Amino acid sequence: MSYPLFLTLHLFAALVFIGTVFFEVLFLESIRKQLPAKVMVLLEQGVSQRARQLMPWVLLVLFGAGGGMVWLRYWPALSSPLQSSFGVLLGLKILLAGSVLGHFLWAMWLFRSGRMNARYVHIIHASVFLHLVAIVLLAKAMFYVTW
Repeated sequence: MSYPLFLTLHLFAALVFIGTVFFEVLFLESIRKQLPAKVMVLLEQGVSQRARQLMPWVLLVLFGAGGGMVWLRYWPALSSPLQSSFGVLLGLKILLAGSVLGHFLWAMWLFRSGRMNARYVHIIHASVFLHLVAIVLLAKAMFYVTW
């Protein structure tokens, strides 16, 4: 596979993942007040169930394609990341992405063990949302910010 294919797969998977998190944080939370509680519970259950089915595959493509991009093009920058602003920003981006993956695995464990509750959902969504905003900013800054 070539770099452009990895990049395209990575961008589409990021679009799905980030879009889902943004929808859950920015839309679902705000419409909670407008819908009856029973309807909101059904909506959240439906979204949550679909996300749990789809997101493992999306994350597999996202991280697989990201790894392919590193392997094909960015390994030199990561082998000595402090030598360039690009390497530092890419390293930070990968670190945050690893944290997002950790959040996802934690959430999956909470769901499977029956320990997931509204408080955990709120904490995980808020944290992942902030991580993703930082990742998007770092992804752009890598190519435009130098020191």
